[in-house]
Amino acid sequence: MSYPRASVPGVNRTDRLYAMVEELRAVAPRPRSASWLAGRFEVSVRTVERDISALQQSGTPIYAETGRTGGYCLDRAHTLPPVNLTPDEAVAMALALRSMEGTPFRHPAASALRKLLAAMRPEDVAEARDLAGRIQLTGDTPSAELPRLAGGALPVGCVLRIGYADRHGTVTSRDIEPLGYVGARGHWYLIAWCRLRESVRVFRPDRIATVTPTRETVRPRTLAEVQLDLPHRLRPLTLT
Repeated sequence: MSYPRASVPGVNRTDRLYAMVEELRAVAPRPRSASWLAGRFEVSVRTVERDISALQQSGTPIYAETGRTGGYCLDRAHTLPPVNLTPDEAVAMALALRSMEGTPFRHPAASALRKLLAAMRPEDVAEARDLAGRIQLTGDTPSAELPRLAGGALPVGCVLRIGYADRHGTVTSRDIEPLGYVGARGHWYLIAWCRLRESVRVFRPDRIATVTPTRETVRPRTLAEVQLDLPHRLRPLTLT
């Protein structure tokens, strides 16, 4: 059997153990031989055998199949893939929870979100909390569609070029730095630093005619930094 083209050299043992489980999970219930795994991770067969033994002792359901085409297998019936929410996904779930206010399932849903956050990487949780703080809401989450931007749910630190129409329908080209969203009165609005006006502006989604990402990146501004005058009844989204 030939070795895979892409190997995983130079990783520490913890990362290698994690990657080895994911490799076995990806092909389960088919086996991977010790020599194949050795080539994949650029270690010796003896190191692979020690790693497999350590995983088995930790409770990972790996077993050996004998024979010419045998090797190590992962029992997929007794394991689940890791939960790895992105910051955008975590914030999307927090927004969905807002629609459950007043229902019997609000607290169980919040508990589920906390468990998912606990499984995320600390840096992703920090990014999710920063994104959530950029979403200002009234008591109810608007059902209207968010503005469609390029580069993620809220490409903070990026410069976008938009075509924006005034109340008379005249479209002007503006370079903006997205800062956050406001959900109020049944609608979503985009908060951004407008380079044309040299100040923060709140843009109506229905007036954004075009969105084009530029190659320019900038230091992300905070809502506090731009001194946005928000009504007191608006509150930032939380992840709890």
